[in-house]
Amino acid sequence: MKKARLTIDKEFAISQIDDKVFSSFVEPLGRCIYGGIYEPGHPKADEKGFRLDVLELTKALNVTANRFPGGNFIADYRWEDGVGPKELRPRRPELAWQSIEPNTFGLNEMVEWSKLNGSDILMTVNLGTRGIEQALDLLEYCNFKGGTHYSDMRISHGYKEPHGFKYWCLSNETDGIWQIGQKTGYENGRLARETSKAMKLLDNSIKTVLAGSSAPSQDTFPVFDAESLDQAYEFVDYLSVHSYLSNPENDTSNYLAKSLTTDAFFKSVIATCDYIKAKHRSDKTMMISFDEYNTWNKHSKERFENPWTFAPPLLEQNYALEDAVVLGGLLITILKYTDRIKIACLSELVNCISHIRTENGGSCWTLPPYYTFLHFSKYARGTALQPKVDSPKYDSQQFTDVPYVDAIATMDMDENITVFAINRNLEDSMILETEMRGFENYNVAEHIILEGADPKDTNTKDNPNKVMPHSNGNAAIEDGKVQATLPKLSWNVIRLTKI
Repeated sequence: MKKARLTIDKEFAISQIDDKVFSSFVEPLGRCIYGGIYEPGHPKADEKGFRLDVLELTKALNVTANRFPGGNFIADYRWEDGVGPKELRPRRPELAWQSIEPNTFGLNEMVEWSKLNGSDILMTVNLGTRGIEQALDLLEYCNFKGGTHYSDMRISHGYKEPHGFKYWCLSNETDGIWQIGQKTGYENGRLARETSKAMKLLDNSIKTVLAGSSAPSQDTFPVFDAESLDQAYEFVDYLSVHSYLSNPENDTSNYLAKSLTTDAFFKSVIATCDYIKAKHRSDKTMMISFDEYNTWNKHSKERFENPWTFAPPLLEQNYALEDAVVLGGLLITILKYTDRIKIACLSELVNCISHIRTENGGSCWTLPPYYTFLHFSKYARGTALQPKVDSPKYDSQQFTDVPYVDAIATMDMDENITVFAINRNLEDSMILETEMRGFENYNVAEHIILEGADPKDTNTKDNPNKVMPHSNGNAAIEDGKVQATLPKLSWNVIRLTKI
């Protein structure tokens, strides 16, 4: 059996992991909201229409914040449509996803649901069809105490206390041809600069996020980011970037290697930010908001084949075991860059590009990657430790020297250690030996494994527990080192408690 080695050192911390790294994304896209988290009349909905069976699954993820309401949806969104009495709210054609938006779930419904879910909101403003004035109106409605037009409007809607949103995303993916209000990097940065300036005059406690590249595959990456940052660098707090990993080749071994591209992507983004920092001779280091990421293999045509319907089933992918392991590699990569990545939003929370699936009027269940993120969010709190991984390698269709094993460790405030590891080997188990320098007197509390018989194994409504994690891993401490068997194609979580 082949062996990989992980070395961690107590003195080699990458960074404290920001709680906002455990965030997600809620957009009125397809059935993410309508038929997902919100379905009045469902047998398990509360008096406000929130599905309590779905709420139970989302609460378990310990998501700290949700980016809302977009996404592409934001580019023609009128926030005023989604506040006040529901019977007075307009139904509108929603252009990004060519659906009908009834606005029965709006800003204040998201606030109420978020309180139940135990999460905050990363609010997004429309700089596609709107601009600075409407962004200020929205901020006044959400964060101003009272005595002004929009703050008093909020109070009249039943919310006396301000919502107090701290994080504000300045539009979304404005580099994309698919966007309403597509912009050049200069245009994007200039508008974001002036919007952020104005918003911080109204509320100087907020943090703003500049929209950057929608994907590393964009021809304009990273020039778009550099041009945007050049205009807005001193006026914003984060640069937003997005990335999805896919398997159009239906080649599992190649797909499993694609988190290597995420590592290269982060290096390019950081280099771009630091170039602009140097150009401006700034003392400020730009942080990154990785506020859309996931695996994604099914691009939907439903919106073009059956447009202008209410909550159509868009972008609903049957995520499988292979996706869970690829997501594991992506999450490990995020942890390696927590000194710069301070926000990360898994896309999306329910149904659309999501690991939670519902049936309208019926049941809900989870897909295998749900558990990858569950373990990440539950056990990766604390400090990320710089990993040194030595693993046997393989070549795939697009990549050479792909490590079979990738891994990282985190340490919580009580100095308990969690090792996260994936085995990309499709044929054999691998031994992982972890040397812990500067750590003494530990026990193995648990070795959690997510595995299956086939890369395409998944869960369904009729068989919701086919791919489930178990705690039957064999991790043990021998001669001061942690020895563990990583089954073929698996996600592993090894929890070590200090004696």
